[in-house]
Amino acid sequence: MITPAKAAPNATSESSTEPMTLETFFKKFELFADAPDAVARMRQVILSSAVKGELVTQDPKDESATQLLKEIEKKRSELVLEKKAKLELKPHRSAKSDPPPWNPPGWEWRRFNDVIWCFRGHNPPKSEFISEPREGYLRFVQITDFKTDSRAVYVRESPKNKLVFKGEIIMAAYRHIGKLSRSMEGAFNVALCKVMEIPPMSRDFVELLIGTDLVKGELLAASGRAHIPSMHSAHLLSLWVPIPPLAEQKRIVAKVDELMALCDRLEAQQQERNTLHADLARASLARFAEAPTPANLNLLFHKSYTIPPADLRKSILTLAVQGKLVPQDPNDEPAKQNLSLIKAAKDQLQKSGAIAKEKKIAPLDSETLPFDLPESWCWEKLATVTELITKGSSPKWQGVAYVSENEGVLFITSENVGNYNLRKLDQLKYVENKFNEIEPRSILKHGDILMNLVGASIGRTAIYNLRECANINQAVALIRLVRETDGVCPRFLLHYFNSPSAIDYMLSSRVTSAQPNISLTNARDFAIPLPPLAEQSRIVAKVDQLMALVDQLETQLTTSRATAKNLLEALVAELTTQ
Repeated sequence: MITPAKAAPNATSESSTEPMTLETFFKKFELFADAPDAVARMRQVILSSAVKGELVTQDPKDESATQLLKEIEKKRSELVLEKKAKLELKPHRSAKSDPPPWNPPGWEWRRFNDVIWCFRGHNPPKSEFISEPREGYLRFVQITDFKTDSRAVYVRESPKNKLVFKGEIIMAAYRHIGKLSRSMEGAFNVALCKVMEIPPMSRDFVELLIGTDLVKGELLAASGRAHIPSMHSAHLLSLWVPIPPLAEQKRIVAKVDELMALCDRLEAQQQERNTLHADLARASLARFAEAPTPANLNLLFHKSYTIPPADLRKSILTLAVQGKLVPQDPNDEPAKQNLSLIKAAKDQLQKSGAIAKEKKIAPLDSETLPFDLPESWCWEKLATVTELITKGSSPKWQGVAYVSENEGVLFITSENVGNYNLRKLDQLKYVENKFNEIEPRSILKHGDILMNLVGASIGRTAIYNLRECANINQAVALIRLVRETDGVCPRFLLHYFNSPSAIDYMLSSRVTSAQPNISLTNARDFAIPLPPLAEQSRIVAKVDQLMALVDQLETQLTTSRATAKNLLEALVAELTTQ
C-alpha cells in the first residue's frame, strides 16, 4: 500500500532505490513533464490513490464506515418517506455486479444509491427564455454556464422547475458527462443532474468520487458507444463506490486539495515556461528572417526551447522563395536571360507540332504580386515555362468503370497528391484502359508536377515520381515544364508551390463557391518567382539541408515525448502496484 503521508527516510534521494510515493512522484515531474497531459495524469493518480485508501493513513480511532452507513440509512429512510428518493434500486444494465477487489481497513463498498440521491432538471420552452434578470424569473443553468456567464438566460419561476443552490453539486449528464459545478444557482435543464449526498456523508467526498474512474470513468465508458454520450441516472446510482469513515473522508479531501493545488502550480509553471519558449521561438524566427546567417540559423535549433517543426518548415520555405535564404551571386546569369531561352525552346516545340500552340500570354499585373524579388530574379506566369497545364476527368462522366490493378490503368486523385510526394500509395485506384484513349492530354509522365485544384487540399503540390502509366481526375492539375532546356528546377518550383507565400497567393485567386477551387486559367496565370538557374540549385540544396535538420529535430521531439510518456506510465504503474 502506498503511504505518501509516511515518506521513507531516503525520499529526497534521486537514487533508483527510492520508494515510489506521491511525494517522489511530484519530485520527478520534470523527468516526464513533456509527456502528453502530464499534469492531468498526475491528477488521475491522486484521485485513484485517494479512493484506494492510499493517500492518508487509516486511524483506528475513527468511527467506522459501518456506523456511518447506519446513520446514512436512517436518513435515507426519512427521505423515502418524503418521496425524495427511491429505497429500492434495480441495478442498471451497464453496472458491474461486484465491487473492485481492494478494500482498505475500516472501509465499506456500497452502491452509490446507498449514499446519494439524484434527479435530472426540467426544460421550459425556449420561447420563454429572456436574456436579462427580471423579478419573478430565475437563472436557467445549462452546461455552457459552467464556463461563462456570457450566454446566461432566465426563466419564469414555476413549480415545474428543478432548483440548485450554490454549494450543491450539479453534473453534466449529456455530452460532457461527469463535468460538475458547485457554484451555480437557479433552475437547471434536463441535460444536468443534481447529486445530493445523504447526511452525514461528506459532500466534498462525493464530489471527489464523481471525478474518479469508478464513477466518471465508468459513465464515460458506457456512454462512449453512443453517437452523443449521455448518462442514465440509474447507472450513476448503480455504481460501486468505497465509503471510508467520515473523519477519513475529510482527511482525504484535505490531502487531495493540497495535492491538486500543487498540480495547479505545476500547470502554471508549465504554461509560463511554454509562453516564454514561444516568445523566444518567435524572436528567433524573426531574427533569422531578417538575417538568415549561420549564427541566427543556430538559434532556430536552440536546446532551451523548441520551435514547432511546422513553423520552421514554413519559415525556411518563405525565406527560400523570397531570395533571402542564400546570398545572390553577381556572376550568375540573370533569370530574364535564362527565361528567353525557355521561351525560344517553347516556340520551337510549338512550331514543330510537339506541343500545342496556345493563346498569347498576357503580361503580369505587378500590383498583385505577393512580394518583392532580388534584382537578378524575375516574376513570370506559370504558363510561360510550361509545355502543358491541364486536368483530368471523372471516370463516371466518361462512362469508364473502376477495375482491379491488373485490369486497367493507374488513376491518381487529389487524395494521392501530398505536399512534395504522392501519398496513400497503398490505396491506389485503377480504371479501364480506354480512359487513356479518351483523356490522352492528361496522361502523366515521370517528373510531372501535380496540383490539387479543389476542396480542403487546394494547392497541395507533388511530383509524379512513379514510372507507371497513369491518368488523373478533374480535381488535379498536370503541370509539365518545358524540358528541352534547363530553365526551371522542378524542385525549386515545388518548394515555391508548397510555401506559405504561394498558398496564400493561390487562395487569394481561387473561385469562391460551395467548394473552393482553382481553375486552369488561375493555374496558367499563377505568378512564379524565378531566380537565376544557379541560385535555384543553391536554394534547393540549402532547403533540403535545413529540412533534414528539421526532420531530425522532429524525430528527437517525438522520441523525447515518447520517453517522457513511458517514464510517466512506469512511475504510475510502480505507484499503483506497491
